[in-house]
Amino acid sequence: MEACISAQHWRRYVSLFLIFSAALNTAYAVTHYSIPEEMEESSVVANLAADLGLDVKTLSRRKMRLDIISNKKYMDVNKETGELYIVEKMDREYLCPAKTSCFLKMEAIIENPQRIFYIEIEIMDINDNAPHFRRDTINLDISEATQGGERFSVNNAVDPDVGSNSVKTYLLSENEHFTIEIQTGRDGSKFADLILKRVLDREEQAVHNLILTAVDGGVPARSGTASIVVRVLDTNDNAPKFDKDNYKIDIMENSPIGSLVVKLNATDLDEGTNSEILYSYSLYTSEKTQQTFHLNPNNGEITVKEMINYEDFRIYDMEVIATDKGPNSLTGQCKLTILVTDMNDNHPEISVKSFQSPVKEDIAVDTVIAVVSVSDKDSGENGIVDIRIADTLPFALRESSDNYYELVVSQPLDREKVPEYYITFTVTDRGSPPLSDNETMTLELLDVNDNVPQFPQSFYTITVMENNAPGALLSSLTAFDPDLHENQYLVYFIIEKEIVNTSMSMLFSINPENGNLYALKTFDYEIENEFLFHIEARDSGVAPLSSNVTVHIIIVDQNDNNPVIVSPWRAHGSVVEEKIPRSTDKGSLVSKVIAIDTDSVQNSRITYQFLQVTDATLFSLDQYNGEIRTMRMFSYRDPRHQRLVVIAKDNGDPALSATVTIKLSTVETAVKAYSDMTEVPLEYDIFSDINLYLVIGLGSVSFLLLITILVTCVLKCQKPMASKAAPPSRNSVISERNSTIADSTLVSNDAYWYSLFLAETRKGKLVVRQPVPKAGSRYIVSSLPRSTGLTETSDSAASTLQGSTTTGSSSS
Repeated sequence: MEACISAQHWRRYVSLFLIFSAALNTAYAVTHYSIPEEMEESSVVANLAADLGLDVKTLSRRKMRLDIISNKKYMDVNKETGELYIVEKMDREYLCPAKTSCFLKMEAIIENPQRIFYIEIEIMDINDNAPHFRRDTINLDISEATQGGERFSVNNAVDPDVGSNSVKTYLLSENEHFTIEIQTGRDGSKFADLILKRVLDREEQAVHNLILTAVDGGVPARSGTASIVVRVLDTNDNAPKFDKDNYKIDIMENSPIGSLVVKLNATDLDEGTNSEILYSYSLYTSEKTQQTFHLNPNNGEITVKEMINYEDFRIYDMEVIATDKGPNSLTGQCKLTILVTDMNDNHPEISVKSFQSPVKEDIAVDTVIAVVSVSDKDSGENGIVDIRIADTLPFALRESSDNYYELVVSQPLDREKVPEYYITFTVTDRGSPPLSDNETMTLELLDVNDNVPQFPQSFYTITVMENNAPGALLSSLTAFDPDLHENQYLVYFIIEKEIVNTSMSMLFSINPENGNLYALKTFDYEIENEFLFHIEARDSGVAPLSSNVTVHIIIVDQNDNNPVIVSPWRAHGSVVEEKIPRSTDKGSLVSKVIAIDTDSVQNSRITYQFLQVTDATLFSLDQYNGEIRTMRMFSYRDPRHQRLVVIAKDNGDPALSATVTIKLSTVETAVKAYSDMTEVPLEYDIFSDINLYLVIGLGSVSFLLLITILVTCVLKCQKPMASKAAPPSRNSVISERNSTIADSTLVSNDAYWYSLFLAETRKGKLVVRQPVPKAGSRYIVSSLPRSTGLTETSDSAASTLQGSTTTGSSSS
């Protein structure tokens, strides 16, 4: 049903009728409303309080309610606004079936004082139902002899809607034989009669399919359809007819009794008994012919009744009549001429003189396998015999003498493709019709070792998780050899190959019988992450044949290595102590934690976090590069000692971690920590003592820098050796992740480095230069101990960190 009526348009369909029998306050007055069916829920019908003259403000207090006389509540009153609204959609056809008008009666009751108002809702019909027929298909049987103008009744359509929304007219699909005439009943209902315009012919069209459409008067109009199936009943108006008027048939002499000569077929376009046919000889058929041949009256088959002799009769003439079983029988006839043909009475014969089986599959081409002879007792063309074998066989026949033939090998044989051959010799004479005979022999082939073992794949990639159990099955590498017996028995080997003075057979083992590959040791991804070797499969034939396959073993990394803290360096379990000036600026680099992980790239990705911190507002930690910086300047309230515990976690599952404890002590000094790489002018007294100390310090640092460069060159020319780690120093090496330690020197793979230079002086300003490295440069940074001596004045010795750039470059 269609019920899409917008709330803002309902007033155009709703009319209010107020019926006052005496006065407005009379209790028995009926308030009348008209609404269309299928209004949406919550749609407002009217302001009931205003129509009844009630104060909206008192509706809740006076407990106004709406009682419907029928069983279901379709409407209610909004006590806040006094509006009468729809609670549930109303279907007029459901509430008032088969009625032209539909009313819904309700009572509105209020208290204090109690009053009852009678409300009557008239539900107006909308065109929400389509016409439909009681039956979807209407079957009619009409004889083809029915004359034009005949009238036939069909079922009418029904529409639950009323008035103009009910059935208005009928339409019939286009056709040449029928039309409709619309009739109106006493109650105003419409129905249609089917009228025959043109005489029917069952043989032309046995069934007529029509579509009858009922259309209502609504806007927009709705419709329903029904199929009319007209079956045309047959009358006997067609005579039987043979496929041909004349038949000429050849028959061999000595045809067996009962053999079929011909099957006549006559057809009648009628149906039922009008099309059932009986066959019979006409009076023009001779007695001899009727004695020699039998005619089946039901199916028209003519069979041999007596032996046929070519020398007695060579031609037989007959006439056959076909008669239908209709009330007024109709007939058809045909003529037959039967010609007797001389018969080839004897079959050719074949005789096998010699046959060699079995033979080896590598037998040479043109080798003779069998010798046969052929013969036929007939003479002339009927006695000439032809012999043949199937063209698909790898053999050929060649004539050795009169009627003797040799069977030779014409193509190389392969037992793996065809283990045996069924050779059928067929002999046929040249008679009419030709006679034939056949003889079948079985040739078996013996196997020779002519097939190499084959693996399903030429390359195998096998993944193995590191830390595997020794003896674990890695894969099954099975080859196939189509040969037989010992020629197909395979043995598997690992082709020896040394890897770092280790034989491949010490790492892997293969079952020689089934090709199962096992690991003989536990693999470590960090030591060796792949192996490449060959496996050979060899058969047991004479001489043996073999093939090999490449096996690629890939060791898959596990997160089995903890991160290692390499900077700031400290002895195992010890605490790193650092000193920083209390005057350090916000954002200054205090220290940098560097951890490395020997696992694969995914498992070795390090992140840094504070595990413990004395004051969380004072320091920040970059989770990716491990830099610890000040978030603000120190205040007098901050304790002198700060304890930082940093945890470095890898990206494995589960994650592994390492921690480092840094103890920071603040000192009273006027020197700033410079974390940015800027250049500031330095004003100083050339004759001060501190300058002398600086000259001595810079000379020492230059000497150490030269030593560092020499050591680095030696290390790059030789294989690096493990050395003891340098003792902890105050100036920690600042670097990115993925670094290694060698001879107290840190080699960084990243494209930048950080330096922290702490110094204090009474005079002038300090100049600090930071070179801008090229992308991909490597840095060697020496870790130097800090001088702890203090002068009597406020000047303090400066800690020095020197860095030098190697000339080599590496990819980051």
